[in-house]
Amino acid sequence: MSTELIQHIRQFVSLTNEQADFITANISPRKVAKKEMLLNAGDICRGNHFVVSGCLRLFFTDEQGNERTIQFAIENWWMTDYTSKDRKVPSQYSIQAVEDSVIISLNNQTGDKLFATVPALETYFRKILQRAYSASLFRISLLYSKSKEEMFFNFQQKFPDFVQRVPQYMLASLLGMTPEYLSELRKKTNSSVS
Repeated sequence: MSTELIQHIRQFVSLTNEQADFITANISPRKVAKKEMLLNAGDICRGNHFVVSGCLRLFFTDEQGNERTIQFAIENWWMTDYTSKDRKVPSQYSIQAVEDSVIISLNNQTGDKLFATVPALETYFRKILQRAYSASLFRISLLYSKSKEEMFFNFQQKFPDFVQRVPQYMLASLLGMTPEYLSELRKKTNSSVS
């Protein structure tokens, strides 16, 4: 299962077979059950998680007790709380498996070992972080420039399978709307397709 990670890395940087073997020897995929917590708010984040299969979400709980989803990670995406992980401070966020998933987690010690031996991984993670940062900026610009309805239709068009994959309340939270309003938008979409 670590072949998925090696293939993903090779989309961004060159790896020799020896480097790929070294990475594979130092990582191990693990299964996580649906709803399993990988990080609880208040704990220190100890891993950067690559999704081999399944789906994870990063969220926080607001003052009213509502869960606010900030990000999802599906196959070939990474998820962590870098602030907590790098500074070793309690996280404001939680990470949970949305589906039964298979992940590869890198802790700081393993990451440092891999970076020292395979310098191309530094470039790989820089490129991954640049893409993630760009996606975050795009999402923020949508929040300021689009109506809730436009955001949903835009998201649905860009990620049609994903819209069907995650629970409605989590998707609504990501898009900044209530589940009831999202349900109305889905009905509107379904009636326009019929």
